[in-house]
Amino acid sequence: MAILCTTTSPAEKEHEPKQDLEKDQTPLIFNPSLLNLQSQIPNQFIWPDEEKPSIDIPELNVPFIDLSSQDSTLEAPRVIAEACTKHGFFLVVNHGVSESLISEAHRLMERFFDMPLAGKQKAQRKPGESCGYASSFTGRFSTKLPWKETLSFQFSNEKSSSRTVQDYFSDTLGQEFEQFGKVYQDYCEAMSSLSLKIMELLGLSLGVNRDYFRGFFEENDSIMRLNHYPPCQTPDLTLGTGPHCDPSSLTILHQDHVNGLQVFVDNQWQSIPPNRKAFVVNIGDTFMALSNGIFKSCLHRAVVNRESARKSMAFFLCPKKDKVVKPPSDILEKMTTRKYPDFTWSMFLEFTQKHYRADVNTLDSFSNWVITNKNPI
Repeated sequence: MAILCTTTSPAEKEHEPKQDLEKDQTPLIFNPSLLNLQSQIPNQFIWPDEEKPSIDIPELNVPFIDLSSQDSTLEAPRVIAEACTKHGFFLVVNHGVSESLISEAHRLMERFFDMPLAGKQKAQRKPGESCGYASSFTGRFSTKLPWKETLSFQFSNEKSSSRTVQDYFSDTLGQEFEQFGKVYQDYCEAMSSLSLKIMELLGLSLGVNRDYFRGFFEENDSIMRLNHYPPCQTPDLTLGTGPHCDPSSLTILHQDHVNGLQVFVDNQWQSIPPNRKAFVVNIGDTFMALSNGIFKSCLHRAVVNRESARKSMAFFLCPKKDKVVKPPSDILEKMTTRKYPDFTWSMFLEFTQKHYRADVNTLDSFSNWVITNKNPI
């Protein structure tokens, strides 16, 4: 569930060159309806042998957090802390988000990705930006391309930005997409509310006042992404999303019925099967920095298959862009060293969009970049 893009293998190793598209290179057009007519996928989508998907992998034991339980504030923080110190993934059920809203969001996502390529390209993402339509990452990279297309748009929880999503769809795709805007505005608002509830539990699990992180993210500047992973004639050669850690703070993912999400835990890839009643939640790099490294932002990826398209919806919770990211004093008082420098989300977002292809080392590389360049906040 990357907020950004894909890259390296899970091994901790020297950073490989980031394969940016050369200025004189013509980007490949990712049109799966045409590419699937070929016997072999283009070389740009073929991943190195050590990064190709595994055939048989175990299922990850991910805890379920019941948000309707009266004991949720007692037991849930302990369970969350155990999961987040190991791999950063858990599931939330009885979350209070309307099933009809989730279903409608999935239905409209399918309608969008079923459109002709030219129609989707009206929302084409511009270079260096994090939002818009992206057919793979062909406009930015030339190797290890993901077998997917996405539509990303911004959401702001500030009172002065109450129609951010609605306006995006109408302004970018036209008034005929007004219903899309209304549904995804409602969906993002529901995700923002859910994320603030989860932030209360994360605070308790870290021994911090339950209102601390909720207040920190109350006026969030977040990103919503719709993901479409088309069927692929050679799924053993490519990946839907390469191994990465999410640079954002928290990801709330809803999957359709097709398997594909994998997490790297205990030196092996493990799957998280779809569950229509649950949201998959995972810690991102920014929250790992907020916890001073106590909670982990874990490597994960998405695989594709030959028979079925897979779709998912990811809400990436991010702080307000000018908010300074640093651990609360309650955490720092118990630790001897700071693991990461102070930064703002706008700095981190710019780094991942313009300077670095997201991988397992993104936060460490960004921290070194901040220190080396003495970037003021």
